[in-house]
Amino acid sequence: MARPRSEDKRAAILAAATRVIAREGLGAATAAIAKEARVSNGSLFTYFKTKADLLNALYIKLKIARAAAALDGVAAIKNARKQSLTSWSNTLHWAVAHPDKRRALTHLGVSPDITPATRQKGHVIMAGVARMIDAARANGPMKNAPLEFVVGMMTAVSDATIDFMVRDKANAEKHCLAGFEAFHRMIA
Repeated sequence: MARPRSEDKRAAILAAATRVIAREGLGAATAAIAKEARVSNGSLFTYFKTKADLLNALYIKLKIARAAAALDGVAAIKNARKQSLTSWSNTLHWAVAHPDKRRALTHLGVSPDITPATRQKGHVIMAGVARMIDAARANGPMKNAPLEFVVGMMTAVSDATIDFMVRDKANAEKHCLAGFEAFHRMIA
């Protein structure tokens, strides 16, 4: 009879995968992930049939964490610009606080192993953020641009901003606000 699966062990595997993928990239061996999680390689495959299954589960887990951070406290704010600023600030502070999650999610975002169905789930998870972006650009120069293009621009500006926040911690808040102002002016 098969052993019952442990949510703690599954969580340990996903956490280890985050660290190893952040460090080694998508080519990271499942054996390295299993070792980091302190489980056998066979045990890893008890929880995830294939490496692709593991990567897809991790992608969703990280998208959920990022969306939760982005939307924290936003619903209580009535002003659309302040909502956007809060979401921006939340997201950047999450990325600064969780560099391995940020790096792993970046790798997973370009992985051919992430299925279209998983990418669609990721879009659903990030729908609240997408609605804010759409509202911000409704009357701006990017109102007719594809959302993916606008998100790509946002990613480029936020990545540059995060890098400055990490390098210049004393001025992190100033960089965060400057990055938001630059992005907001591009779209609104």
